[in-house]
Amino acid sequence: MKHFFQLQEYTLGNILHLFQKYSLFFLGLFLCSSIYAQNDSIAIIKLLEKEGLTWRMGDKEAHADCWRERPYSRILVSTADGRTIDVPTKTIIDPPSEMLGKGGFAFHTNHKMRIDKNIAWVAHDEVLVGTDGKETLSNEVRFLEKFDGDWKLVGQSNHFYNHPPENKIDTTSYIQTVDIETGRIETVLTINNHFEAPNWHPDNYLIVNSKGKLYTLDLETKDLQQLDTDFADQSNNDHGISPDNQWLAISHNDVNDPSPKAYKSAIYVLSIEGGKPRRVTSEVMSFWHGWSPDGKRLAYCAERNGNYDVYSISVDGGKEKRLTTAEGLDDGPDYSPDGKYIYYNSYKSGHMQIWRMNTNGKKQEQLTFDENSNWFPHPSPDGKWIVYIAYTSDQKQNHLFGKQVKLRLMNVETKDIKDITPVFFGGQGTINVPSWSPDSKKLAFVSYSVN
Repeated sequence: MKHFFQLQEYTLGNILHLFQKYSLFFLGLFLCSSIYAQNDSIAIIKLLEKEGLTWRMGDKEAHADCWRERPYSRILVSTADGRTIDVPTKTIIDPPSEMLGKGGFAFHTNHKMRIDKNIAWVAHDEVLVGTDGKETLSNEVRFLEKFDGDWKLVGQSNHFYNHPPENKIDTTSYIQTVDIETGRIETVLTINNHFEAPNWHPDNYLIVNSKGKLYTLDLETKDLQQLDTDFADQSNNDHGISPDNQWLAISHNDVNDPSPKAYKSAIYVLSIEGGKPRRVTSEVMSFWHGWSPDGKRLAYCAERNGNYDVYSISVDGGKEKRLTTAEGLDDGPDYSPDGKYIYYNSYKSGHMQIWRMNTNGKKQEQLTFDENSNWFPHPSPDGKWIVYIAYTSDQKQNHLFGKQVKLRLMNVETKDIKDITPVFFGGQGTINVPSWSPDSKKLAFVSYSVN
């Protein structure tokens, strides 16, 4: 019995010794395995995002690169009215050009996936929002394989269903960002209410408005909090952050103003942390749009004597300076970061286009000449780019909500222009104000659906 216990102690001692010796090794293997699995999961989700976006952007080559045809590839679709469609894989990999580029956004939720070495399947829910703002709902299962280290789709099954009547709502707002280099579009927050006009603060949060109130949206936690604006509870979507990031300009409907005008928007300034606003413009209607790089002046659109023009004023108030005088609407003024120009949109040519001028109103120059109605130009913080919203049909002097729009990017040096989003359902509220990330790499915007 004595020898038995000695042997047992020796065996347990060896086991403990071996465990201590190799525990870090096995822990390392486990952590490496977890990291690889996490990296694969992220890569797969990014691939699904890219596949949907390239289809809606009409990028045939980039979309085809998301797929590989295999002998067992198959695409099955069941429709909400009970039909089943067996779609040839070739139709998805090499579709007729007229099938692509229809616009809209697809929003994925509830990802569930199984990854086994070089094979994976993913189940998720999808809300597809068309350019008319209507939602199409589906449950999807996607099948993937890894080729030379890259995941590719090899098949899928889509099951469409009708929107439950009890879940119908008026408006859903999708607060999103777009990377101007990669084109990747991320959804920060989906909320069943009407939100507008994100500003991007360097402390990694957005400022947005909804129904007269201002809110902060933390980009990491997705926490949405109302910002204290004291009496200013009728603020619209014309608001923005000062160059030193310490102040916020807002446009508030002052119902107590003695003006007989039906809408009495005036410009105010308050602490970025919130508090009681200080009025800057004495006259209504005035709608803020830009802050000079030195923080001393504000640029805005104002209606005076029945005409809307661009004005500027000291941040301390006083006499305003009229910068445009043409008949028709001049709107959306925003300063270049070097303080040399004000970019704005104007109807002076008989069609809404992007213009720029010196900050004193001199040397007005037209920059766009296309069939779109172009609005709200915003220079990037590094001064290299101008982003603006383009209505895809002639809207005359209107910038209404619920229209087909897209975001476009102009190279300041070459004047080359490209689309950075598909056509989507938006307009008023999408990008009224400066929404660049501080590093000039991304933009925040809002798209919508209505039911």
